[in-house]
Amino acid sequence: MTRLPDPDTTKMHAEAAEAADAIARQFVANATVIETLAARLRAQPPRFIVTCARGSSDHAATYGKYLFETTLGLITASASPSVGSVYAVAPKLDGALFIAISQSGKSPDLLRNAEIAKASGAMVVALVNVADSPLAKLADTVIPLHAGPENSVAATKSYLCSLAALLQLTAHWSGDAALLAATKSLPDALRDAWNEDWSSLVSGLRLARSLFVIGRGFGLAAAQEAALKFKETCGLHAEAFSSAEVKHGPMAIVGPDFPVLVFAQDDDTGASTAAVADDFRSRGAPVWLARPGASGEGVLPLPTSPHPAVTPLLTVQAFYRAANALAIARGHDPDVPPHLNKVTETV
Repeated sequence: MTRLPDPDTTKMHAEAAEAADAIARQFVANATVIETLAARLRAQPPRFIVTCARGSSDHAATYGKYLFETTLGLITASASPSVGSVYAVAPKLDGALFIAISQSGKSPDLLRNAEIAKASGAMVVALVNVADSPLAKLADTVIPLHAGPENSVAATKSYLCSLAALLQLTAHWSGDAALLAATKSLPDALRDAWNEDWSSLVSGLRLARSLFVIGRGFGLAAAQEAALKFKETCGLHAEAFSSAEVKHGPMAIVGPDFPVLVFAQDDDTGASTAAVADDFRSRGAPVWLARPGASGEGVLPLPTSPHPAVTPLLTVQAFYRAANALAIARGHDPDVPPHLNKVTETV
């Protein structure tokens, strides 16, 4: 049997721990491109926004949707890559801002959809970790993620860098003073989140077979990302739901021995999300709640967040450390999940 590494020696642990420094570098390196793009978008506002991504990058797009819609009031939709690449249909995107998010920037379906968007008159912006990738060369504007090399199959710092890039763009585009201030304080807040103790989650899920991960609003993207990482690194089946959507059927299977991880925001969605956690706990389900300022049974600590839009990044950063440790506890190497490759190219 292959000997598993210690949790603190995995590539996933090392790379996730680098997220705060990577984002600090990213903010400095991208200052000019962000300010230039924000000025252009203020001068020529798009009619709507379309995102295009897969996997963890699509979870980042979910976060972007809530940022854009709540801060800018611009309807944001997620494009299905198969519409352009498989069905060969060209959506009408004239006047849209088309944001493609990809670590490698070379998946054929994303490239095809970006080509279609550009041909239809959309402004194409690419968020990529490989700054000279085919997607970057095709885009009107490139926002490099500056995450640096990421060798673990599980994306960690590149995911957080994607969220940070969307945050920086939205803060400068909107000129929102509170969001701009929160952006500046993000790296330090991430360092605090990395040091939080989520060992109760690790011990509680070591023998689990399935669970729900719940979030809402800004926190939905964090729930989606956590559910993927449970499957990918821990061999643990997990499904992500909005705390509103879970009431429409899925909650019927929650009871004793069915664990639930809840990410509640420090905003107007927080109380209702925490109430869902209480409901599940009353049924005998093992429940863990992550919410800034929360206390009590099953609470996973988080540092004080400088802004609700920053909270999902802190939640995910604390989660990544726990997921890495949980993978080892369950007998999995988080760096080399079975049947998966670092770069997935879909057509």
